[in-house]
Parts: sequence; structure tokens; C-alpha cells
Amino acid sequence: MGRQDLGRRNRPASPLYTAEERSRRDASRWTLVQGVLAPVQFAIFLVSLWLVLRTLATGEGAAAAQASVVIKTLALYAIMITGSIWEKDVFGRYLFAPAFYWEDMVSMLVLALHTAYLAALTTGALGERGLLFLALAAYATYVINAGQFVLKLRAARLQGAPQRMQPAGALS
Repeated sequence: MGRQDLGRRNRPASPLYTAEERSRRDASRWTLVQGVLAPVQFAIFLVSLWLVLRTLATGEGAAAAQASVVIKTLALYAIMITGSIWEKDVFGRYLFAPAFYWEDMVSMLVLALHTAYLAALTTGALGERGLLFLALAAYATYVINAGQFVLKLRAARLQGAPQRMQPAGALS
């Protein structure tokens, strides 16, 4: 690790939200909507993942697994649409605000894979196993994207927390 790398690590990260953005975030009704939809979508994901894996392992329950992926995709569309509105409320743009640029980029891949699943399901372009593996690929990218958002939420909470007072001369 070079001297420049050490300097970057010791430099404080720029805040996720300006004071104005934090105020708009807290005032937006879409913040609550996102806070509700995210865990609901994750619960749907867990059930669907179990159904998809069970079908791959046993060959049973393909209709339930397929329906669960469709439901998961609809939940994804709902959170993406409302998330875009939230981003507009907070940052003044529907997508790719600098604070969430990489999360939005990966979200596009997640959307593309879920949409490809719906297209393959409706056109019959893939067989049952192909659909299930496509669902797993979509779910893998979803997990990465969810992890990005969890890390961003944690960073926002840490940046929003009041700084602890330390006695003079104390090491931080």
C-alpha cells in the first residue's frame, strides 16, 4: 500500500447527505414507503429463493417457484419506481444521484435480469431449469444490491449520529 493509499484511508468520507438533502429525506413520504417495501421484498425473496432451490433439488413445485419469482419481480418494480421518486425528492433526480450512483447501476442489472426472467417465462424461451437458473442469477445480483443499500444505510446512520465528546488528549 502506497503513501497515497494511506492518505485516502485517513481522509474523512464525504457525507452521504447534505443538511438540505437530509431534511428532504426526512420529510419525504417515500422514505417510509422504502422502509416498508425493502423488508417486504426481502421476505418475498427468501420465500421465493427457497421455492426455486426446492424445485431445482426435487423437481417439484415448479409452478409455485415460477409464481414466486413473478411476485418478487413485481415487488422489485414497486421498490424501484418508488425509490426513483424518493431519489427525486431527496437529490433532485430520478436515478444516478452521485450518492447512490453505484447502487443504481447495480439496480439496473438486477432489473434487467428480473425482466429477462419475465420475458423468458412469457415467451417460453427457456425451459423450466433455465428459468430457475436465470432466477438465481437475478437473485444473486439482488443480494449484492441489497448489501450495497444496507452498507449505505449504515454509513448514513453513522454520519448522522452525534459525535461523542472526548476529553482533551484522548486518542480516537
